[in-house]
Order: sequence, then structure tokens, then C-alpha cells
Amino acid sequence: MTSTSETGDVTGTRDKDYNLIWYVEACLSNALRLEQYIQDAERDGDNEVVELFRKAQSDSRKGAELGKQLLRSRLNGG
Repeated sequence: MTSTSETGDVTGTRDKDYNLIWYVEACLSNALRLEQYIQDAERDGDNEVVELFRKAQSDSRKGAELGKQLLRSRLNGG
């Protein structure tokens, strides 16, 4: 039976590092997507939704920053 799990032998990137990279990218992508949603809600005058999306965007940015810090420390051997 063969494994479909990449352990770094093929790509040179271990799973946990790849997972952190993916997480950071997903957070940043989400922050960008939410910007459009915020603009849509602002255009419609729906302040309740604007505030929800702004909080979600802030959380996504925070997640990206935390992920970048952790990834940086791990890739630097720390």
C-alpha cells in the first residue's frame, strides 16, 4: 500500500511547514476576499454586516501574522 502523504521527500518541505504556509496564505486570501464583502455591505448600507466582516478581516490578519511569526521561527531553526 502506498501513502499519498508528502513528508518532505518529494517537495523538500515537511508537512508542518507546508501546513503553516497554507494557513498564512488562507488567512491573507480571506482578508482580501472580505474587503470586497465589506465594500458590498457598505454600498448596501448594512452596518451590522460591515462590522461583522471587519472583525473577521481583523481576525484573519491576526492569524496571518501569528502564522508568519511561527513559520519564521521554525524555518530559522528556533
